[in-house]
Amino acid sequence: MTQAFRSPHATRAKISSVGTYVPPKVLTNADLEKMVETNDQWITERTGIKERHILADGLGTSDMAAEAAKKCLAARGVEATEVEAIIVGTVTPDMMFPSTACLVQDKIGAKGAWGFDVSAGCSGFVFALQAGVKLVESGAHKKVLVIGADANSRMVDYTDRTTCILFGDGAGAVLIEPCDEGEVGMIDFVHEVDGSGGPALNLWAGGSLHPATHETIDAGRHYIHQDGQTVYKFAVRKMAEATTKVLERNGVEGKDVDVFIPHQANLRIINATADRLGMGPERVIINIDRYGNTSAGTIPLAIGTALEEGKLKKGDLVLIAAAGAGFTVGAALFRWEI
Repeated sequence: MTQAFRSPHATRAKISSVGTYVPPKVLTNADLEKMVETNDQWITERTGIKERHILADGLGTSDMAAEAAKKCLAARGVEATEVEAIIVGTVTPDMMFPSTACLVQDKIGAKGAWGFDVSAGCSGFVFALQAGVKLVESGAHKKVLVIGADANSRMVDYTDRTTCILFGDGAGAVLIEPCDEGEVGMIDFVHEVDGSGGPALNLWAGGSLHPATHETIDAGRHYIHQDGQTVYKFAVRKMAEATTKVLERNGVEGKDVDVFIPHQANLRIINATADRLGMGPERVIINIDRYGNTSAGTIPLAIGTALEEGKLKKGDLVLIAAAGAGFTVGAALFRWEI
């Protein structure tokens, strides 16, 4: 494998544990039929989604993130006080500040940890993962908690059938630690942003440029805006480009990858990306039918699905990829060491 430059003395980093959480409330396609002009067949054929989970009123993204984090740490037998840093990928923070990472730190009791949020749309977990990996590879920390979590239902207009059918709520967390002797862990990554795609997928109001007013609220500017065709074309093209680049850079072909875990945005995007990589469905993890698009939560949730279904085993070569608002795109290659 001819991977990207790495100092021969650098510490290698790996995912050592996983925890996931979705709210108990389920919103099915049949439920949406009663809310907006749509039907189960139309949704299933165009997206592959059957149901999605919805966060209860009075709770925020940090609550889901904290639950996933607790499960992740418990699975590893690690106390929250051992965590040195917390990185949360999200575009639905509980509030503008403090950060979701701060709120999670308090809720799980990670006394002494520091942390921050990463805003990269649906690529949030992939970007946050590399930040956590680099903290461990640098030798700065030995236990970094990386979380992808989004409460998309909080920014969905349930009268807009083009977007309300797509999104759900959920969270997943992984613990990043140094590799043991002989382990490979994280191999390489490719990330990119393209700000020219901002108009095609955004939440226009609520920031410093367009703060909340009666006018922005009345105009529905605090909901997700998406140009579906533009986003679809970007996601298919750039996820294929990013995954191909990270594979080629490391002397790997699609046939060498044991497990492909893509962002769960749309079944057609997943299948198109897998086809371009020459990967059969048996190696592609899909759970979009159960959860919908949970943005930064999709990849850690899909890692959990892969483990539950026995499709992810120690030593497997794993490829993950996501594309999101911004535009953003990211792909990473690693060995599964659990």
